[in-house]
Amino acid sequence: MPVRVIPMVHEGVPVEAVEAGWQGGQFVLMVAPSGVLACGVVDPVVMERFGAAVAVARGTPESPLIHAADLLAARVAEVTAAAAALGIAPGMTGAEALAKFA
Repeated sequence: MPVRVIPMVHEGVPVEAVEAGWQGGQFVLMVAPSGVLACGVVDPVVMERFGAAVAVARGTPESPLIHAADLLAARVAEVTAAAAALGIAPGMTGAEALAKFA
């Protein structure tokens, strides 16, 4: 799977989705004006040190997060303080979180 950067608009929010894969692994993330929605490849502890607004969802071997649509449907597992300040919380769908990154 090559690296793909996909410009899109989700509920009025301009987003750049990045999908990347290699033999045995993959990741997906979406960069919005105020923060990042990502799969578990992004470490929220590290991003917290930089004050970044980040929401992380996690896939499973049975249901991996490969494409932007997978990330939008997934549930947020962790957020940084900056993301929480935007109203993003664990349990939201990726789509709900992304709308708050406007």
